Amino acid sequence: MPYLIPPRTPLTPEQVERGFDYLLALQTGGGTAVAGRAEADQALAFVLLRLAEDIIWPVTAIDGESADPCADSFALDEVGCVLPSALRDWARDSPTAATLGIARSIIRFVENVIPDPDDHGDTRATLETMRDELLALAHAMHSAPGTHR
Repeated sequence: MPYLIPPRTPLTPEQVERGFDYLLALQTGGGTAVAGRAEADQALAFVLLRLAEDIIWPVTAIDGESADPCADSFALDEVGCVLPSALRDWARDSPTAATLGIARSIIRFVENVIPDPDDHGDTRATLETMRDELLALAHAMHSAPGTHR
């Protein structure tokens, strides 16, 4: 439901890199690979929340040009609204505790909903592809004329 997506300032390239560094460390090394990072910087929860929104909304939103939306389309669209909302509440109420949970939610969403671009079942490759796409978008948004860095 695109009309429910609030306007947001795009993430900076540094924020995109930082968020995906955390996600990839968690994906490849588990909780021990990221232990202590959440306590060091509460802002990471909000970066991960923004990444979650950037990952979830495009995949779950009903396409206005879709010729044949069905009940599953509307259910997925609702998941795309409810999941970020719950993650947003969690990040607002307890950013430090939410960091690891938001990251795990992103990884589970990617594993279960987004197809692997190389068709090898490798979530790391999917996360790396997403990182590259969002990083390119962040660079474009923050280097456009009239934007503040």
